[in-house]
Amino acid sequence: MFTQTSNVPEPTAREKAYRAFERRIYAPSAVLLNDWRGLVGSVILVTFVFIGTVGVYLVPEPTVMEGPIFAAPFSSWDYPLGTSVMGESIFKQVVHATPAMLQMITAGALLSVGLGTTIGTVAGYRGGRTDQALMTLTDVVLTIPGLALVVVLATIYQPESPFMVGLILGIDNWPTLARTIRSQVLSVREESFTEASRIMGLSESHILRRDVISNMMPYISVNFANSSRKIIFESVGLYFLGILPVSVLNWGVMMNNAYSKADLTNPDQLHWLLVPMVLIVFISLGFILLAQGFDRVFNVRLRARHESTSGGENR
Repeated sequence: MFTQTSNVPEPTAREKAYRAFERRIYAPSAVLLNDWRGLVGSVILVTFVFIGTVGVYLVPEPTVMEGPIFAAPFSSWDYPLGTSVMGESIFKQVVHATPAMLQMITAGALLSVGLGTTIGTVAGYRGGRTDQALMTLTDVVLTIPGLALVVVLATIYQPESPFMVGLILGIDNWPTLARTIRSQVLSVREESFTEASRIMGLSESHILRRDVISNMMPYISVNFANSSRKIIFESVGLYFLGILPVSVLNWGVMMNNAYSKADLTNPDQLHWLLVPMVLIVFISLGFILLAQGFDRVFNVRLRARHESTSGGENR
């Protein structure tokens, strides 16, 4: 018997790593950044992450009477966003309030999206009693008023850690996503590529990860953005109303201080309240634009259309 061998050399570990990087990181990033929505959204969110991680080490903490009381924004480089009632730099307050916001967003969004995706995917793919049990749990949680549940939990536990606040706020955000994901999985599991994977004897975890969840990534990314925005609005609202205990500085605490200590009918003092509101608008816009950009990355048809258009322009 003759054994046919290939003359193509086996790729080295370095070549495999380079190909994996190009396929999983470089190519999606190039598609994302070639879309203006993905580019602008990425710049906005990276800026906030930089402020919340590196900025706290570059900018000192605010101190009282480091400037005149209620100094106007852009009147001095020492306090570019103005000062508060105690002469504290609002810019420094913003920088040192951002880490807590990022921690709440990360914890809450990951919990809601991860829980909703897992429950919806498993329920839709397995069906039967597993589906009934998981959907019963989802329906029970859906019947509970979300805001009332969050307020009760926040009042009982009085969480001080931003991560714990985010987890509590993410509890009521996952059931709707789980319901929608389940309905999508019911159709995806009957597709030919999913059936082919089952015939090939691939594991259930592999099928769920590579065939099912990968086809729903555009919807999951959009829901991650929506969950992040909900966490922002809920956390700021609860801190603004004084329901959550003040342990660290964040945008909601800044708004609460501005509302209680400033005369908001006076235009010279209004900037203390407007600055965190503008930040909320910008970070929400960043999440929305990034989710729209990810739709092009994960949607095969849009990505192929983009690549063909780019190829035609290059030619």
